[in-house]
Amino acid sequence: MPKIVGRTLLCATVAATLLAAPLASVSVASANTAGTGLVIAEAYLKGGSANAAFNKKFVEIANPTDVPVSLDGWSLQYRSATGSAAFSTSGLAGTVPANGTFLVTMAGNGATGAELPAADDTATLNTSGTTGTLVLSDQSQALTLPTGAIAAGTAGVVDLLGYGASNTFEGHVRTVDGGNTVPNGLVRQGTVDSDDNAADFSVTTTLTPTNAAGETAPTTPTDPTEPTEPTDPGAPAEAVTIAQLQGTTDTSPYVGKTVVTKGVVTAVYATGGFNGYTVQTPGTGGAIDLGTHTASDGVFVFSSATASRVAAGDYVELTGSVSEYYGLTELNVAASGMTKLTETVPAPQAATVAFPSSDAQRESLESMLVAPQGDYTVADNYTTNQYGEIVLASGTKRLIQPTEVARPGSAAAKAVEADNAARKVTLDDGGSTNFLTQANKSIPVSWLTQGPVTVGAAATFTKPVVLDYRNDSWKFQPTSPITGATAKTDLPATFSNVRTAKPQDVGGDLKLAGFNVLNYFPTTGDQLTGCSYYTDRDGDPVTVNSGCDARGAAEQEDFERQQVKIVKAINGLGADVVSLEEIENSAEFGQDRDAAVATLVGALNAATGADTWACVKSPKTLPASEDVIRLALIYKKDRVAPTGESTILIDPAFTNARQPVADAFRPVGGTADDEFLVIANHFKSKGSGTGENADQGDGQGASNADRVKQATALAAFSTKMQTQYGTDKVFMLGDFNAYSQEDPMVVLDDAGYTDLGPALDSAEWSYVYSGLSGSLDHVLASPAALATVTGVDIWNINSVESVALEYSRYNYNATNLYTDDVYRASDHDPILVGFDLTGDTTPTDPGTDPTDPGTDPTGPSDPGTVPGAGQTPAPTPGAGSAPVAPSESSLTDANRGTVTAPSSARPGETITIGVGVQYAGQRVSVWMFSTPTLLGTVTVAADGSVRVTIPADAPAGSHRIVVTAADGSVIGWTMITIDPVTGALAFTGADLTGGIAAALLLLAAGAGVLVARRRGVGGRVSG
Repeated sequence: MPKIVGRTLLCATVAATLLAAPLASVSVASANTAGTGLVIAEAYLKGGSANAAFNKKFVEIANPTDVPVSLDGWSLQYRSATGSAAFSTSGLAGTVPANGTFLVTMAGNGATGAELPAADDTATLNTSGTTGTLVLSDQSQALTLPTGAIAAGTAGVVDLLGYGASNTFEGHVRTVDGGNTVPNGLVRQGTVDSDDNAADFSVTTTLTPTNAAGETAPTTPTDPTEPTEPTDPGAPAEAVTIAQLQGTTDTSPYVGKTVVTKGVVTAVYATGGFNGYTVQTPGTGGAIDLGTHTASDGVFVFSSATASRVAAGDYVELTGSVSEYYGLTELNVAASGMTKLTETVPAPQAATVAFPSSDAQRESLESMLVAPQGDYTVADNYTTNQYGEIVLASGTKRLIQPTEVARPGSAAAKAVEADNAARKVTLDDGGSTNFLTQANKSIPVSWLTQGPVTVGAAATFTKPVVLDYRNDSWKFQPTSPITGATAKTDLPATFSNVRTAKPQDVGGDLKLAGFNVLNYFPTTGDQLTGCSYYTDRDGDPVTVNSGCDARGAAEQEDFERQQVKIVKAINGLGADVVSLEEIENSAEFGQDRDAAVATLVGALNAATGADTWACVKSPKTLPASEDVIRLALIYKKDRVAPTGESTILIDPAFTNARQPVADAFRPVGGTADDEFLVIANHFKSKGSGTGENADQGDGQGASNADRVKQATALAAFSTKMQTQYGTDKVFMLGDFNAYSQEDPMVVLDDAGYTDLGPALDSAEWSYVYSGLSGSLDHVLASPAALATVTGVDIWNINSVESVALEYSRYNYNATNLYTDDVYRASDHDPILVGFDLTGDTTPTDPGTDPTDPGTDPTGPSDPGTVPGAGQTPAPTPGAGSAPVAPSESSLTDANRGTVTAPSSARPGETITIGVGVQYAGQRVSVWMFSTPTLLGTVTVAADGSVRVTIPADAPAGSHRIVVTAADGSVIGWTMITIDPVTGALAFTGADLTGGIAAALLLLAAGAGVLVARRRGVGGRVSG
């Protein structure tokens, strides 16, 4: 059969010439004018510089209201003064007290200056001291805001400060006096926010960093909420039982009063940050009827002074004041308020109950020992690497995004919300340790160190836990703090292994897949200027934070860690065509647009040990403006080939998203009847939007209006492409940033396309966000394509795994959780679709199971002398007598011109031959002379045409295209000119010497692709 490689030439050669050139970058933010919300009160961003007042940078957040405000799930975000891409983010946790402040510190530029008061939280942002944009956001997701003045009410923006020469600000930018060596900062005038940075902030040299405890200078660390030793208790302490202390509502009837009670210690948290213990009335617990049990028999004792003096099983008498600490009833006990008792009492028992579905029933168990009954399923592990907590769902099902299964705002969606709330509980580690702070990175992270904790896994409780309420969530706490150093046998729960080493068998003659490659950027940060980084626990850069247009790895060693996981995952899919999202648009760095795609293709081929993959080259017509990430299509050369040049949708609907790219493919040895169209997509994200694109609160997030417009434009584009490429078998796939029942997906459903995930694999989803599972990634099939589909599998290798496994978290903790396998290669899961060919083309066995994901991509096994070793065999025409080439003498003037063809074509190009409507439905063979070469045996379409592909190795010059009937007689022939292959590489900024020349020699010899990459001066040498 013909070897189809022509359209891959540029991709292959670009893979040998990847060179980086730095570009400038640009991009974000908003506030509260009524004085009823949190604001940025003070920002000192020159910390540690020469002459600095303090050795760290800080941002002080102020709360002008009479109620405390939780920052859990919020973030502090930063973008450079000239940036226009997504902000860098640092998550926040804690509470800003009523009419108080909250101090967030950041690493300084050096060591100059005094110590700050104890921080309430730390941020990992690398802010400029003189110019940039800070945002206080009520979401953890990175914002992407337009430049210029930001409108009030912008989704995700609680307050914004544009300073120096920033391109993003409220009203007007606040100028800054002097460079980093001038020791000044920015302070708000009171807490009123007029939405004008220039008016609201002034430059000051009088800095007043104040934390939530009201401290303005460092103090000897003490628990900020520990009560002082009472000196005048006033009225005698009232003796109460723990049940009386707790009461039958969510608030103790004894708040503010001093009481004395007795209980048995059931859990001790002397370390880890809780600074207390739980006690329970002797003999309580066991088989509890929640219908009659209305008051808890347990309580949390907050007492750093006595926590180290008690042990589980101690019977104690406690005197202290009662308080409600953000929903948790506490007994605050001073050093003299605890007495150990010697009498023997029955031990409390763990309550054997299923997780209650109502808050009232949960309150009746607050701080009691429980032995959770029934099934539990891991729902989220996103914060496990930071706080050592795992979100569970009672039952055997995950928590589901309401708009994944129900229309936004519908009664059905609200029912899903209610079900999620009724089943959600968090398994904690008995502490408040933030494992991402520099001080705690040396502590092995809880749960993940002992083994994988995967969303969808069953959680089985092997020891009692305490039902606790913290951070606005009900939690199961172990009876003592745990870390990664805790023996696995001492943990209170185990988790099933639900990982799959390969996708499910989806059948089909061919397979296609969509894969989000998580900002795959061969142009690493150290090749550019201005980049700031997220660093590991040794301070070594890992990923780009801000300051430049790169979005991926910081250095080559980091890129290689990212790439090996992606390569193993893509090769492990067993797909023949793969759409890629979030891959570098190399044109933005002065390179060939396809350079990054070619780098990935080269790595994939190195892993298979053969010239397996190729990329669809960029078309001649490109958008005038593009993002730094793009879409791409890659394919296995011995399985399929593109039928023509790819096409990018250029439409105003996609000015804020990645423009879709389309191309049609034909199986090698197949016919026009077997061709199918693939359109790759990446719609606008949910993170930001104003006006009609503001978050409407219906669960669809921001920019839904734009995604609807993008879906509408895509449907029209698909119709046009079907005509252009001559097939109605269409697969539209990619990251649509919309769950399955949201408006954009309904638009495409109404246009006649079927979303294959919900239709054929409804028990799996491609994404997990805020503990809720759903699919942002989809494959949609036209009716003709749907008829050929044999199976679908969402391969859960990414979204269900902890972020700690990503290359981007390498060496973030004493336990290095990174491994070079497929798990957490990205944050979205790939979707695999199998489908059959049509017509009379019968493919051979598509091969063995997908490549073992464990195969080392940097050291492929020797394929030996077996042709095509390590590759999937190509589909071949069905059985029957082989067509016989016509003789030279049968090509006469009488039958010349009775068929039509283009006057010229390129090697590897698919062309249309006009045979005649009288032959519609008949099988014909198409040949190219001088030396007779069979281009294909195909069925004539209703319009009298057939489509065939010119061989990639066709020599330049004049040739004859001949069409013969099934009986071998000549229907007609015509002339065609094959144009010479052009497009010699232009090596920008590099000589063809050394490694590059060697790479080209290897490429010419068929030994694969050697990627030559230029590294920035001073970059670290990878080990």
